[in-house]
Amino acid sequence: MKYFEDFEVGETIVTRGRTITETDIVAFAALTGDWYPLHSDAEYAKKGPFGERIAHGLLILSVANGLLPLYDMAIVAFYGMDKVRFTAPTKIGDTIHVELEVTDKQDKGDLGGVIALRQSVKNQKGEAVALSTLKALIAARPKSG
Repeated sequence: MKYFEDFEVGETIVTRGRTITETDIVAFAALTGDWYPLHSDAEYAKKGPFGERIAHGLLILSVANGLLPLYDMAIVAFYGMDKVRFTAPTKIGDTIHVELEVTDKQDKGDLGGVIALRQSVKNQKGEAVALSTLKALIAARPKSG
């Protein structure tokens, strides 16, 4: 288990990949009610700027979150997300992974501290499709005694 004290500014983490499928897009649209035609109407999307349907930006952030090695971290709570930008479309069949860099640590005493992670979601070509800064409250290492 990785505690607040174990994180170092500058440290990087690269996740496994996951392919975005048509089923992912349809299921996300059904779950959220976001049936915008750029995501759900093949004929409409053909005439759009990307020439085909693309994944919802929030779907990509959700999948990216699922790729994070949270089970290895002593997370107390998700603290927030800043500076979210979608920089390229994610298409059906694209495989994404996440690259993280610890950019800041704020000690919160006995509770632990907040770490800031620069998150870059990249496709199989190495292109960034989504950028953001994640913040998580991480528990302090338990005191032995």
